[in-house]
Amino acid sequence: MNLETLKTRIQDNVDSVSKELIGLSYRIHANPEVSYKEEKASKWLADYLEEKGFKVERGAADLPTAFVASYGKNKPAIAFLAEYDALPEIGHGCGHNIIGTAAAGAGIAAKLIADELGAKIMVIGCPGEELLGGKAFMVEKGIFDEVDAALEMHPMAVPENWAGAKMTASSLLDVQFWGKPSHAAFDPWNGVSALAAMIQSFVHIDSLRLHIKDRSRIAGVITDGGKAPNVIPEHSAGRFLIRTAQDGDLDDLREKVIKCFEAAAISTGCQLEYHLGPRCNAMQNNSVLLELWRSNMAALGRQVGEMNINSGSTDVGNVSVITPSIHPFLSISEETLPGHSAQFAAAAVSKAGDKAVLDGAKALAMTAADIAAQLETLARAKEELKETRKRERIFYA
Repeated sequence: MNLETLKTRIQDNVDSVSKELIGLSYRIHANPEVSYKEEKASKWLADYLEEKGFKVERGAADLPTAFVASYGKNKPAIAFLAEYDALPEIGHGCGHNIIGTAAAGAGIAAKLIADELGAKIMVIGCPGEELLGGKAFMVEKGIFDEVDAALEMHPMAVPENWAGAKMTASSLLDVQFWGKPSHAAFDPWNGVSALAAMIQSFVHIDSLRLHIKDRSRIAGVITDGGKAPNVIPEHSAGRFLIRTAQDGDLDDLREKVIKCFEAAAISTGCQLEYHLGPRCNAMQNNSVLLELWRSNMAALGRQVGEMNINSGSTDVGNVSVITPSIHPFLSISEETLPGHSAQFAAAAVSKAGDKAVLDGAKALAMTAADIAAQLETLARAKEELKETRKRERIFYA
């Protein structure tokens, strides 16, 4: 079977299960589950793949809502990445119902590749992307060690299809201050305000902003600032997200931010506790694989635009530094809608959202066919990744 015939059959395979895929997308959308709590979505996707002939390992990497579904045993091993977590209160305002379903559809259609070309097809269920951690943990546990190429598509509520995005390295930082309570009116001089320490930390961080590099970001929220206005707060807590354009700059910025908290602790007399969360690598979009994606999208009637540059982050970055990866964006709206919003969530179950599920599944599987049929192309993609690691000073385990 030649490559073009194989791709035509892939498209037919997706069309044959289109109603099932759209139904699954809507079911996940109607039952939004936040990071690491995606019991229903994970089970529905894993069950569906199992019914279609995949061998499924549930609870992969010791994460209850992660899974690895595989079909075939040979090389190359090509993985489609599924996400399915939602945002608190908003629901699927990032369209992960589309991502998970398109990955499953691509896997089902790509079984043909394993049968015809001997490749191994994997659908890897990745929880917790909204907290920028699931794939980081899965990489550490070796889930991606055998993967030769990782492919994921992401919906975007804009009129254009993006080739991908230059996204940042990032790290979560959870902070607590401990002080001493007292009556805020009767004897405030006997208290030590943990809230004052947290507020001072924000002031220190604001002063730092002039001295950080372009596309670096420091954002935070206070998750505990006290319980009553007439009590000097004994405890305060906050969660912060630190981002840098390059992996090599993240450690330096994290150290500077931590010093902001240490200074606040000293000046207020509070005790400081902090915990560094998962580290996300900056996303490395493989240009060799992206050219394959562009060609396949064009065959489906979609033109792919340029690479978007922003300061967002994704834990797909952790995968992209160990194996050639792509993370392109498909349009699901004729107008630009705010991300992480109710409007985005509505677009994720629109006709344009449905089309993104099907086109995404087709293009992902067609790109996998290119990779499996043209091993010299995969070799070039791997060589590009080696050069990228050197140029970008990439940190990875």
